[in-house]
Amino acid sequence: MSEEVMVESIETALSELGVPEEVEAAGEFQPRGHTGSMFAGGFIGDSLGGGLGGLGDSIATVGGMIAGGKIHDAASGLPEWMIVGVTPTQVCGFAAAKRRREAGALVFRVPRSALEVKVHQRVNVRVLELIDAATGARIELEGNRLPVTHSKDVIQALEH
Repeated sequence: MSEEVMVESIETALSELGVPEEVEAAGEFQPRGHTGSMFAGGFIGDSLGGGLGGLGDSIATVGGMIAGGKIHDAASGLPEWMIVGVTPTQVCGFAAAKRRREAGALVFRVPRSALEVKVHQRVNVRVLELIDAATGARIELEGNRLPVTHSKDVIQALEH
């Protein structure tokens, strides 16, 4: 799916909330730490499945990866997949529905005017921190570096 589909989905969701705004950029994100938790879970699964032979070890590794990501996401309070949209006045995140590119329930909506944005480059993800300048409250997300997620487009829109 293209970024245009995500943009249209967010614009429709905002319109249904009574906030018709043009979306400048949209992309897929996960809670910060999701990928690292998957790696850690995979290592644990690999250790536990080491005595089960090749197939058992592989199943334990993959199971550990999935469990690590799910446990982390549940602890973060955020959905596993979100689509984040940037409008001229706000940043909004929606739980991702249907193939992860359609806006589901609203997760957050914050005004850009009071927002400090920090981006941290990691090996395989970009970490996006949305910080309320008045309170210091943070929304911490990570976007995959794969171009099909369009997380870079969201980050670029917020950096300008």
